Amino acid sequence: MIAYLKGKLAYKDPTFVIIDINGVGYEVKISLSTYSKIKDEEQVMLLTYLNIKEDSHTLYGFKEESEKKLFLNLISISGVGPNTGLMILSSLNTDELENAIVSDDHTIIQRVKGVGAKTAQRIVLELKDKIKKDQLVEGATSGDGFLNDNNKIKKEALQALITLGFPKATAEKNISLALKKTGPNISLEDLIKASLKST
Repeated sequence: MIAYLKGKLAYKDPTFVIIDINGVGYEVKISLSTYSKIKDEEQVMLLTYLNIKEDSHTLYGFKEESEKKLFLNLISISGVGPNTGLMILSSLNTDELENAIVSDDHTIIQRVKGVGAKTAQRIVLELKDKIKKDQLVEGATSGDGFLNDNNKIKKEALQALITLGFPKATAEKNISLALKKTGPNISLEDLIKASLKST
């Protein structure tokens, strides 16, 4: 597995680049998003994914870890190949795509060339929970202000409740109620226990 390539940008195009590493040129397919980030660079490092088929070995490259992760999630879905995954990431940046998935908006994904209604619905259905979990782990918020104070205990308690099967909104409400009763000086274990009792 080739995890990344680091070398001189010998050729660049909005759909692929050739990276020269010690005199060997590696052709790497990229999204428009990655292209816009590396187009002015001479030396480049791309995280890569190697797709092996009977008749070809194709490298896909990403400037950022978040894009590569989303790409791997997309191609894990039946009916979404690497080229379709790249097309989706060229049409929507990672934030737009994640927001569309989390908010059940498959029509945005459906606008991408080559993505039909069923595939778009499958992407939303299969990736929604995974992306919500990832956003929580990264401490991202979905605009509700719940974690904006970067309260580590609150965040960890929320993650724990979601892992236990609570919907995010219910978990947030329970934690807020528990904190109102107990005050902010509470251990993580006690906060989780109090939140479980709030249901």
